[in-house]
Amino acid sequence: MKRFSDGSFLEYDEGSFDRWCVYLTRPGGPTKLAVKDAQYFKALRRDSALFGAERLYADFVTVYDMVDETFREPDMERITALTRKYGERDPGKAVDLDIIFSILYMGMVAEERKEHAVLKKRVKRLGVYQVLMLGMDPEEAAAYSRGKPWRELNELCVQYGFGLER
Repeated sequence: MKRFSDGSFLEYDEGSFDRWCVYLTRPGGPTKLAVKDAQYFKALRRDSALFGAERLYADFVTVYDMVDETFREPDMERITALTRKYGERDPGKAVDLDIIFSILYMGMVAEERKEHAVLKKRVKRLGVYQVLMLGMDPEEAAAYSRGKPWRELNELCVQYGFGLER
């Protein structure tokens, strides 16, 4: 689905819930690892110290706004262009954030495709918001929505400015 300049690539494949699990393969590393929310939340937290949480969140929202239930190659190119600026001091950072934002994009497309999901892509935005804007621990944010009623989560999304008014 997307190949990066460092040789890494992302793809969808069968997961434990559906066929829209996002897998990352890195050169010289284990092949085809399913990407967990806590992993990229930790990376976002780490990079927020370098680039600022508000800047990363604003760029995430740009990616969020691209997403519906259809994966599109031009969106992948837009993400690469968006993250290029993060490589000004360290070219590896641009690739790292390209991977993170691409994983988020693909994960949100998968959320949009889930038949009975009510929150859809907003569940990923809630986690990113909690980590970057509220300073929540990445592990806690990754587990936060599990088992909670969608209405309760939607109320939080409304409070933070991206929920559905009902």
